[in-house]
Amino acid sequence: MMNDEMMKHMSHSMGQGMGMMNHPVAKGAMIAASGYTAGRALIGGGLLRNPLLLLAGGVAGGIAVGYLLHKHEKEVIRFVSRAIGMGKDFAAQQRENLDDLIAEAQDGEAQAAATPAPAAAPEQAPPPAADAPA
Repeated sequence: MMNDEMMKHMSHSMGQGMGMMNHPVAKGAMIAASGYTAGRALIGGGLLRNPLLLLAGGVAGGIAVGYLLHKHEKEVIRFVSRAIGMGKDFAAQQRENLDDLIAEAQDGEAQAAATPAPAAAPEQAPPPAADAPA
């Protein structure tokens, strides 16, 4: 049996794990897992392995997706065109950044070639050591 102290600790530990469920990916994974589990429990494991039922499910899913795409055609087209435009803008921006880097590298090479190398200074003999006899 659970006493009051155990109930307090359990509610605290459960609350910490539930913070991760706010993430959309975690929610989607939980929905998919629960859907698979519910489908397996309702239909049975053997029926999910039947190729004809999988084909029928795929066809039904395709029809549903096609209907939704047809129903929301304008929104889908607007979203796709916006995504394509953003991709083109991103590619143009990266091309400009690359052109700037190439121009800077060429300027640096031109400056390095324009400045003559300093003449080598004559080497001086090292000073005599203080401990050595003269």
